[in-house]
Formats: sequence, structure tokens, C-alpha cells
Amino acid sequence: MSIEVSALNVFYGDFHALHDVSLHVPERSMTGIVGANGHGKSTLLKAICGLLRPRSGTITWRGERIDGLDAPDLVARGIVHVAEARHLFVDMTVRENLMLGAYATRDRAAVRARLDRVFALYPRLAERQGQVAGTLSGGEAQMLALGRGMMAGAELMAIDEPSLGLAPALTELMLDTIAAINAAGTTILLVEQSLPLIAGRVSPVYEIEEGKVRPAGDGEGAGA
Repeated sequence: MSIEVSALNVFYGDFHALHDVSLHVPERSMTGIVGANGHGKSTLLKAICGLLRPRSGTITWRGERIDGLDAPDLVARGIVHVAEARHLFVDMTVRENLMLGAYATRDRAAVRARLDRVFALYPRLAERQGQVAGTLSGGEAQMLALGRGMMAGAELMAIDEPSLGLAPALTELMLDTIAAINAAGTTILLVEQSLPLIAGRVSPVYEIEEGKVRPAGDGEGAGA
């Protein structure tokens, strides 16, 4: 297993956000998590990526327990979070945002190779590399967020609702490029609201409802 989550409980103050969550993310898989807003999808990604500290339970990455580590430690291990809000530096250029993704990499040849790969996957970013990120369209901003994750050398990329705010055709393009990132060897943990949107692309797939996780398809209403 790439990631294994076992009996995870996460709280916001007194609010119990995740209840005994367990799931497996196989190495090099494209694993999906689906569910309505407010049911814990983003919370689960943040816990896995070191942005939230669980109250109890364990998270292991390739056999190493990581639930006590912070986000920078996990990025160094290849675990990268691509947030729903994208969190771009809007006053910096596309290229500067991308290079920030590689801030911890000292191997210049590796950085150059990653940048070439990003520009090959997203030619629009190559065309706009000198453009300020705050002027990008929604689709271009999502490309930049994913490209920055690639620049970090992601071995597992946890992606939160990449379709948010995008037209259907652009959503399909974005999912195609995420599949290409996966095909090149990066494990993907993909969060979306709708199971039909990602059906046929992800396996395994889990449903989260009121902070509890089950394999999608168990019971009625999966993916609603």
C-alpha cells in the first residue's frame, strides 16, 4: 500500500469531523473519494497531508507512520496537497509559482526535467509563464496548481475537487491530464463531489458521508 489510513478521528474543537476512517490507497493507483460538501472530504486530505493533526488513529506511507508529521516533512517524502482553493501566489508569475513548488529540490537537472514535463502536459502554462498568476482563467489556475505539485516531485498527489468552477469540457481535460500524471507513476488521491464524474477513472473509490467512509456502492446513494 502507498497510503493506509486506520481508525482516523479528526476534530475541529468539539466537532467530530472524521469518525474512525479507514481506507487504502494502492501504490500508483488513482483512488477516488466522493461525497457532498461539508461531509469531510477536504478534512481527510488535509489530515493525510499533514495540515491537520488527528485526535487518534494512524496514517502510514509505505510502511512509515506519518500522522505525527507536518506538511513540509510530508512534501519532502513526496506527499503533495493540491487544495480546492489552489492557493496560488497571485502577484507572482506562472513560472515563479512553478519554481516555488521545487523550492526544496537542490538538483537543478531534476528541476529542469520537471519543468519540461509540466510544460509538455500543459502547453498553456509554457505560453503564459511570464504572466502574473492572478490574471489566469480558472482552468489555467487549476493547471498551475497541478503543475506546482508536479514540480515538488510528488509521488502521491492529493487533489481536492479539480473540477470546481470549470466547464464540463475543461473538467474532462483536467481529469485526462491527472490520469496522465498517474500513468507516469504518481499515485493519485482524487476528491470530487460526484461519482459519475470520475467513474471509470478511479479504483478503488470511497464515499464519505457525515465523516464516515465506506467503499462507494455499499448501500444507497453512493456518490450523491
